[in-house]
Amino acid sequence: MRIMTKPSFKEETKLWRSNIDFVIGIDEVGRGAFAGPIVAAGVIFDKKTNIELLWDINDSKLVKPVLRKKCAEIIKQNALFWTIEQVDINFINKYGIGKANSAVFRKVLRSLLLQFDTNKSFHILIDGFHKKYLPGGIKRQKGIVKGDQMSLSIAAASILAKVYRDDLMKTASREFSVYKFGRNKGYGTLNHRLAIRKFGLSSLHRTSFNLIPYL
Repeated sequence: MRIMTKPSFKEETKLWRSNIDFVIGIDEVGRGAFAGPIVAAGVIFDKKTNIELLWDINDSKLVKPVLRKKCAEIIKQNALFWTIEQVDINFINKYGIGKANSAVFRKVLRSLLLQFDTNKSFHILIDGFHKKYLPGGIKRQKGIVKGDQMSLSIAAASILAKVYRDDLMKTASREFSVYKFGRNKGYGTLNHRLAIRKFGLSSLHRTSFNLIPYL
């Protein structure tokens, strides 16, 4: 029987003990969707944050929607700094999802760097692998595979991004009701693929993706 672990401040504590002032957890949502923007969030906690307040924080995919909403508010109330940014469909279709992913991370970091004294040291924890061309360079990053299940800062970022993007797609569903974006959030579910076959692509769909093999 597999024992599920919860994210912690283990990685953050290593950096705090090495005199890093701010540890930035960053994550994105929507990279693999057929439609809608890509959204990323960044979160910075104080080293003295009471971890018990963050007990329900986990990888956003493992937290049910109602609890995710509650967690998002808890994160905003207890983080030192946080931000949510997006890159829209026009950028994705022009430059591709890889460049859009990097662009949204840069937007998050630039926003956070405006919120604190840049003379302070910072280090970035990223879900997956490090990213090129981010503020601070590779030396100020650490990529963690399944980081949203290991680092509380990354998990918190994943929740903020997920809640924000889900709300965007629910709103979009009012205009593009045939695609049921409120349910599938733009991902390639069977019903979404069938709707594309029947109605074609909307202005929210990623024409930079070759969707034909998925239909």
